[in-house]
Amino acid sequence: MNVLLINPYQTARKGNIWTSIQGAMPPLGLAYISSYLTARGVENSILDMNIEQGDAAEQVKRIEGDYDIIGITSMTSAVKHGYEIASECKKKFPKSRIVFGGVHATVMPEEVLSTGSVDYVFRGEGEESFYRFIKGDDISGIPGISYRKDGKIFHNPDAPLVADLDTLPIPAYNKLKMEKYSPTLGSYKRLPAISMLATRGCPGMCTYCFGAFLGGKTRMHSVEYLIKEIKMLIKEYGIKEVLFYDDTFTVYRKKVMEFCERIISDKIDITWVCFSRVDTIDEETLALMKKAGCHQIMYGIESGSPEILRNINKKIDREKAIKAVRMTKKAGIECRATFMLGNPGETEETIMQTLKFAIELEPDIALFNITTPFPGTRMFDWARENGYLMTQDWLLYDLSNMVMRLPTISHEKIEHYYRLAFKKFFLRPSYLLKRLFGLRSITELKNAVKAFFAIIRH
Repeated sequence: MNVLLINPYQTARKGNIWTSIQGAMPPLGLAYISSYLTARGVENSILDMNIEQGDAAEQVKRIEGDYDIIGITSMTSAVKHGYEIASECKKKFPKSRIVFGGVHATVMPEEVLSTGSVDYVFRGEGEESFYRFIKGDDISGIPGISYRKDGKIFHNPDAPLVADLDTLPIPAYNKLKMEKYSPTLGSYKRLPAISMLATRGCPGMCTYCFGAFLGGKTRMHSVEYLIKEIKMLIKEYGIKEVLFYDDTFTVYRKKVMEFCERIISDKIDITWVCFSRVDTIDEETLALMKKAGCHQIMYGIESGSPEILRNINKKIDREKAIKAVRMTKKAGIECRATFMLGNPGETEETIMQTLKFAIELEPDIALFNITTPFPGTRMFDWARENGYLMTQDWLLYDLSNMVMRLPTISHEKIEHYYRLAFKKFFLRPSYLLKRLFGLRSITELKNAVKAFFAIIRH
């Protein structure tokens, strides 16, 4: 068997601030699958179209060789491109079986199969199911697969989650063009930098997050596994910084402490950042994280309104947010905070509460997004059932566009406040001076200039 794994390209819409600040990181899901297949003797390669030039037709035209199976993954915002790629692959490789996986395919398998270009959908964590499919097991007995047969669509029972993440080989970074990846502006201190995953799942049950689809189940690699992966990245690719893209890196406090102690005791020269929740950290952990090279943590604050936080089942409050930001800054770690505008129940008053709270918190960096009800979330179901969805054009599900109509505020108002939020937060003289005098390197200066003009354009 010869397998090709494809990550679709993203397109940035005008008016989206991510157009100016977004980088490109490796498709780790495909990299895990690739290494899993390689360990079992299956020849495979990865094509990350997100770092290449050209649309679906152009990029598929450049693919050389023949493939028995072509696997495509996609997030909701890029799934349209995934469909186009599947169609082009079907034309060029008519004998190949086209399969689809990823978050969108997991929750919308019938839509994916209805395109006519996709033969099979793999739902959930697909390493083992995909391998069983490749080696020729009976389709009806492989969990997590959806497929067409005799004009009907069949859905096999869900595949179990990977209980022990250490059974997965280290992602196949060697199958990727590592020199082409760069992180989001403002999220790193040193280059080259690359993303990693220490966990799968999220303990939160927020209505806007796919994590709730998995029931809040979270698992974490062993410290030994993570240290081995980091040392390999340093040795093979000269990596100086790691960005942990886990939903909540600090959910397992004891493991995080052990991880930090190993970084320190092994004298590993690495700086790193992570995402966290304000209710999963404490002063002792933060102090050790700082000592081990962590220089930035991103917290999802989401709203300054207690009512809105209840509506989205965030299960944090303003006091926890204030305490977490203060502790983080006290530890000498930069704080990045995210906020959402346009949640269920949103009004002009609650949006102003959020903007004022963002300024009151005074994180080093604040990011504002328009609330997007992604398929598979309870918010999507709520919006669809109540007739609030304005569109299912997935390209618009990019965190900068209103895709649901709220009865409490117009979408024009939300888009207005979305543009205003960045100006209100970043263009304050006190903030600009503080950031200017806090710059410590040429890299930080360059990033600050780029970020400033990105905000001006936005």
